[in-house]
Amino acid sequence: MRTKFSLQILSICLTIAGAIAMPSDINVTDAENNRSKQYKQIACGKCSWYGSKFNGSRTASGERFDSTQKTAAHKTLPFGTLLRVTDTKTDKSVIVRVNDRGPWVKHRVLDISQAAAKELGVVGRGVFHAKIELVK
Repeated sequence: MRTKFSLQILSICLTIAGAIAMPSDINVTDAENNRSKQYKQIACGKCSWYGSKFNGSRTASGERFDSTQKTAAHKTLPFGTLLRVTDTKTDKSVIVRVNDRGPWVKHRVLDISQAAAKELGVVGRGVFHAKIELVK
């Protein structure tokens, strides 16, 4: 009797879990379409980079700045946010993690680390125009 009751409870729990995990109003096509939308544009504008001069300094998040890591400074986005930064001139992009606050120069939307700037090929330009997208 106890085993039959336990199996019924287990069966009910699995049915409920299945209903929660796969709502009936979502189909596989919708899920595949959503998977292809990995980025959401949040800004477009001037960006700059900062480098080894700040190595070892504390960032606003409390971690030490390391110019060899692909990180960024943004005025309001939560620390840990991943962004895809695309140079609009070359269409090259890099993924960076927000770990600091800034930029503090008027009309700039993002500061990226030297490593990210090298990957984009913008070190020589200093300031560049970029599309900023949130990585979902």
